[in-house]
Amino acid sequence: MTDFVLVHGAWHGAWSWKRVLPALWSAGHRAFAVSLSGVGERRLALSPAITLDTHIEDALAVIEAEELRGAVLVGHSYAGMVITGVADRLKDARALSHLVYLDAVVPLPGESWSSGHSPQTKAQRREAIARHGALPPADPAVYGLSGEDHVWVARRQTPQPGGVYDSPLGFDPQRVARWPRSFIDCTSPALATIDGSRQRVRSEPGWNVIEIATGHDAMVSAPDELLGALLALVP
Repeated sequence: MTDFVLVHGAWHGAWSWKRVLPALWSAGHRAFAVSLSGVGERRLALSPAITLDTHIEDALAVIEAEELRGAVLVGHSYAGMVITGVADRLKDARALSHLVYLDAVVPLPGESWSSGHSPQTKAQRREAIARHGALPPADPAVYGLSGEDHVWVARRQTPQPGGVYDSPLGFDPQRVARWPRSFIDCTSPALATIDGSRQRVRSEPGWNVIEIATGHDAMVSAPDELLGALLALVP
């Protein structure tokens, strides 16, 4: 039995793992879906005071409260920032066994979520944050979703706390590299804001890269393929 900790991306919530959690349980594993402050199930906590540090502490709290050992920590999209921070701050290395970046941001020390975005995207998102105090949800079509999947995700998405966008992440790369790291590349269609991370994991040593021919929300559009990729990482 292996423990999995699943951290959702921007505008999403623990609900986004609905098609993956039961399959992990059925395979004999334990899985915990983290709800980050201010979005999804915790949307009523939305506040300008929420930063990347808040979300890192949210995920750390689950790992520590459940006293996990050898867990596979999965971060989707923006949550690549979150799991990197968790890996850096975690005191007991025995708590984890693997870091999985699911079509996620792979930061360098000092970078923020916004660092990998184009000047146009940065300007648009900063303007939206200044106007609304949060980032309005993206159209799920950019994740390659259509039909009922598009309707479901569009209905469930909530604004992303604006304070996380430019929050820099300081961390020690050697501490993060204490565990094996995998990057699951969702290639069809490939989300442009993740291009920098795709290139980074292919140019740096130590990365295991897995490709899935689906869009950015693999847990929605290709849950079986994602499940297979995750189970293949179990020690």
